Amino acid sequence: MARNKRFTVKEYGTFKTEFTRWQRRFGLDGYKVYFKFEPIEDCFADITADQRQSCVTIRVNSEVPPADVEFADVKVHAKHEAIHLLVKRLSARAYERHVRGDEIYEAEEELVRRLEKLIPD
Repeated sequence: MARNKRFTVKEYGTFKTEFTRWQRRFGLDGYKVYFKFEPIEDCFADITADQRQSCVTIRVNSEVPPADVEFADVKVHAKHEAIHLLVKRLSARAYERHVRGDEIYEAEEELVRRLEKLIPD
């Protein structure tokens, strides 16, 4: 049975550096950012935000399932999570309205994917 790939501490450091670079590039310096390096199911990284406190927590997956190893790229995922932060206020306001959570998540993910292609490295 294939084993999960473990991101190294160096790769985790690269993720944090890249995320911070994108955060500054997008002008999102008003957030206090906390990073966690731990196993996560179903994703390479994720972000949660407390808009009122201007705090975000970004979890980076310390293990990647064998089927996803070829897609694991900490720089790409750091940019992706920074774009999520860019649109986080919009999605937070949408969650306060009469829209299903899965509809908001789907729309946000679609926008983030488009922005990934539009925003040059």
